[in-house]
Amino acid sequence: MGEAKTPAGTRTGGMNVDSALVRELAELLAETGLTEIEVEDGDRKIKVSRAAPAMAATAVMAPPMAAAAPAAVSALPVIDAPAAAPVDAVKSPMVGTAYLSPEPGAANFVEVGKAVKAGDTLLIVEAMKVMNAIPSPKSGTIAKILVGHGEPVEFDQPLVVID
Repeated sequence: MGEAKTPAGTRTGGMNVDSALVRELAELLAETGLTEIEVEDGDRKIKVSRAAPAMAATAVMAPPMAAAAPAAVSALPVIDAPAAAPVDAVKSPMVGTAYLSPEPGAANFVEVGKAVKAGDTLLIVEAMKVMNAIPSPKSGTIAKILVGHGEPVEFDQPLVVID
């Protein structure tokens, strides 16, 4: 069985690979500074990743690096390790961009010290042009907001702490 070209991409081993989507995902990685992104559509799953910097634990806090060749570990700036996020923090269920308000200029969904009920929207994570409301898993008071408006977030990254 040989390779057959299709308009959507290249057919390899029974799987139709959409090369335009792979390129778009790779560009998204470069733009956001993320190290991995995965898209699932029915029974197809595409995962694009790139080598993470040696200091991956602090990469979220560092400014995005240019898409040049990886620098040696000794050339990386010294960054204090961030304080460990609380274990009970609400975490991102996906890779995307966090938005603290429903639209530009609107008030944030939550603020530190504000009471929330289970199911209240804490923030939105946009992934692949889809706005995903992140609900509060419990009632309580917002103790910390760990992300900024428009900031890229990784899967399982702590977002908000509720006491």
